[in-house]
Amino acid sequence: MYTLAREQYASLGIDTEAALQRLANIPVSIHCWQGDDVGGFENPDGQLGSGLAVTGNYPGKARTPDELRADLEKALSLIPGNHRLNLHAIYLETDTKVERDNIETKHFQGWIDWCKSQNLGLDFNPSCFAHPKADSGLTLSSPDAGIRQFWIDHCKACRVIANDMGAQLGDKTVTNIWVPDGYKDTPADRMTPRQRLKDSLDEILAFDTPHNLDAVESKLFGIGSEAFVTGSHEFYLGYAQQKQILLCLDAGHFHPTEMISEKISSCLLFVPELLLHVSRGVRWDSDHVVTLSDELYAIAREIVANQVEDRVHIGLDFFDASINRVAAWTIGVRNTLRALLAGLLEPTDKLRQAELEGDYTTRLALQEEMKTFPIGAVWDEYCKRSNTPAGPAWLDEVRAYEKAVLSQR
Repeated sequence: MYTLAREQYASLGIDTEAALQRLANIPVSIHCWQGDDVGGFENPDGQLGSGLAVTGNYPGKARTPDELRADLEKALSLIPGNHRLNLHAIYLETDTKVERDNIETKHFQGWIDWCKSQNLGLDFNPSCFAHPKADSGLTLSSPDAGIRQFWIDHCKACRVIANDMGAQLGDKTVTNIWVPDGYKDTPADRMTPRQRLKDSLDEILAFDTPHNLDAVESKLFGIGSEAFVTGSHEFYLGYAQQKQILLCLDAGHFHPTEMISEKISSCLLFVPELLLHVSRGVRWDSDHVVTLSDELYAIAREIVANQVEDRVHIGLDFFDASINRVAAWTIGVRNTLRALLAGLLEPTDKLRQAELEGDYTTRLALQEEMKTFPIGAVWDEYCKRSNTPAGPAWLDEVRAYEKAVLSQR
């Protein structure tokens, strides 16, 4: 099947072997928090809050770092390619309680060592939520100087830790700052909270971290911040451009009809690199498992057609507790890789030439014909070469793992 598919793509000048080589060099940062419903190990019985919610009670969620790592290893065995782990600060390992403004690299050494053993890159995030000092709904933009300083010190500590992670693994760590700050109802003052947020970020980013890449993430609204979010898209776009740091675009953080695929090319003209949080919002920022949607295809195409995979860091961000969590990771990452492969198997040069010549008939005809080209055979070949299951065979392995491991928790 692959031989026939290769010939069919070659008829349009597409080299499937070159596409597979490029795909193998595009890592996806796999978010740890799908495996335990964003619980973390700081206070597993605590309430999530801060406008975040995980629904469902599927059995078998990870309860310890070792269980979470075992589940991740299972998912990674079913996903072709070499990837990264995305870790939140609440996933620290410690025998005694450590406040978030006092966390150190030693609290994450187990994760660093595990990533090294798995040949994984590692990304990191401050956890500015699910904490008594976030109960007001304001963290880095809080009018309370003590609250604000606590979160500034937390983010500073995270940048130091991330820098150590990157140094130990020999690969820069992307550290993404997102805060839930905002108001439920119409504010009287939009400017001052944003000035406080800017000042906080300036202090956080005031020292160099050569093994770390800083990113800032916007949001449109959240539960409890329906009327106003301090860190809006416009705020962070301007800030990232001014500081020349990464801008994070989350697929669920905009209006339902506003697509991040449309923003990638514009943003890359003004900021050095982008971080993507690929998710799927259903009616709101609900973070459903990524499916092979038109938007996912469009996001992937923008990256590979413009050959900016070295400037766009792809991370996933969803949490579904209604289905098997290992399956959720597997479905989401495999779909993201399939979408990238679809972009790599597009006759980009022919489409652009037709567009340049004003031949929109050819452009549309080729775009539509490609939708039924045999990408499945090329994908199966990629899975085979990566020693991972092709087609739905991976689900049998997940069911066996569920019976042997997850059901015992």
